[in-house]
Amino acid sequence: MAKNDFSSEVAENYEQKCLCVLVLDLSGSMNEIVDDSTAVATGQTIYVDGKNYNIVTGGISKLDNLVEGLQSFYTDIENDETTSQRLELAVVTFGDSVNVIQSPSLISDIQLPELMADGDTALVDAVDEAIDIVNNRKKWYKSTGQPYYRPWIILITDGEPNEGQDVSALASKIKKDTAEKKYVFLPIGVDNANMQVLQSIQGQIPAMKLKGTKFGSFFKWLSASMGTVVSSEEGSAVNLSEGAASWMDSFTI
Repeated sequence: MAKNDFSSEVAENYEQKCLCVLVLDLSGSMNEIVDDSTAVATGQTIYVDGKNYNIVTGGISKLDNLVEGLQSFYTDIENDETTSQRLELAVVTFGDSVNVIQSPSLISDIQLPELMADGDTALVDAVDEAIDIVNNRKKWYKSTGQPYYRPWIILITDGEPNEGQDVSALASKIKKDTAEKKYVFLPIGVDNANMQVLQSIQGQIPAMKLKGTKFGSFFKWLSASMGTVVSSEEGSAVNLSEGAASWMDSFTI
């Protein structure tokens, strides 16, 4: 079967679907400790994503906060009768390489896998993979007679793309696709993310900066937003700004 080919899949229901593809940065810098109250230094260092880090045992990392936020997001979706039947989730992760750890599925068919951070930041390749998933999933919706809302691609990164990746080509693709309403693209920067890069690849929604590592607040907002989207009338205007202040930070360029 070709990559991201859903042609043999049978529809579980014929509710109007909304696909949300999470593109998550699992480069080594996501292991950075953000709560060191229980951390113990080992005396060793490591160089990751252009920075030196002290190696510790214990503590709470950015990755720990991401996993906790994701789990609450999954639970919120599962507990909403309408959203659980309409929202399909896919998850793409990237470090040195890109992995589709969750193909598009309703929440009832999903279990959060163990996430591990390592390597650099293959950001461009990961977003390209997400776009491919969106395009092929829409073809499947059409072939199976399922109506659908505009899909979402949500990028969360704390770094910047590896050298040699074609950021300008990705930026052109996203601007064209979002102008044609093929999907919604939301780039989120965490901690040391290069916000200039994220601004360069944004579509119709500006790149946003997470306050600290408030993944929990972000995913709470996201689950509420997805619930609003899948409960809206087709073609109606939807205001998703409510609650964003709890996780969104300002930034300068």
